[in-house]
Amino acid sequence: MNGLVSAVGPVVASIPSPSEHTWYIGPFPLRAYALAILAGIAVAVWLTRKRWVERGGDADDVLEIAFWAVPFGIVGGRLYHVISSPDAYWGPDGDPLKALRIWDGGLGIWGAIALGAVGAYIGCRRQKVSFPAFADALAPGLLLAQAIGRLGNWFNQELFGGPTTLPWGLEVDPSIADYVCSNAGLTCGAGTLFHPTFLYEMLWNVAAAFLLIYLDRRFRLGHGRVFWLYVLFYTLGRVWIEMLRIDDAELVLGLRLNVWTSILVGVGALIAFIVVGRRNPGREETVSLDAAEPEQADAARPDPGR
Repeated sequence: MNGLVSAVGPVVASIPSPSEHTWYIGPFPLRAYALAILAGIAVAVWLTRKRWVERGGDADDVLEIAFWAVPFGIVGGRLYHVISSPDAYWGPDGDPLKALRIWDGGLGIWGAIALGAVGAYIGCRRQKVSFPAFADALAPGLLLAQAIGRLGNWFNQELFGGPTTLPWGLEVDPSIADYVCSNAGLTCGAGTLFHPTFLYEMLWNVAAAFLLIYLDRRFRLGHGRVFWLYVLFYTLGRVWIEMLRIDDAELVLGLRLNVWTSILVGVGALIAFIVVGRRNPGREETVSLDAAEPEQADAARPDPGR
């Protein structure tokens, strides 16, 4: 048996990084980061359409709402990234014009969620459907989109963690590794492997997405509670994954800004989940605002028999 294990060796010695992140079709660049984001959006739309129909909505609503949510989310994600990691753009050797180069990587999830929610709210109002109900339908797909989007970080060889000797350590181009390590105050010799934080987050997000689907079906959650669970699950994973990363980031009281953001947002999500559950147990009877308004009016009308 020992001879067999010795002959086979470790299942994974390391994870190589892609040698290229951009391909050209004539003069047109095809960037892996952009393809990962687009693939994530497509999966999120597909799953959200299925879940929205199960909740009684029209599948076409999802496309109309996505028309507003996606551009808002991309702009918000870029703004948060630039604000939370300003040195590359406004530091001594920074280039402000790089802030516009989204294809080089860098979308902050909190900015994407915040402005994306604004866009989704506008879309929901235009379609006359419930925004909390739509957020619940969207939540698992959003996690899958984030998981697929992390492939773009792998292709760009960015946002990896500190050195590791684990058998699934990530190989990084020496020039990139030296630059990131020197900025982090680390000495990384040739052949150093790094924590593949992109992979950790992918696996965490996929697992959380399936858990959300299960809990939603098991307990018939509604009124935004699936979305608040999404935020809670994501922040739990983001805290420990963020602590492994060594790329440039703003520090607040010795911790990365994204760690503090995850803690505060996660606590807020837990409170919101509890409060909403007490006020609105169960799931909405309808996702249509047109159908809900007459019911509310009937409930507020005095009973003539009293």
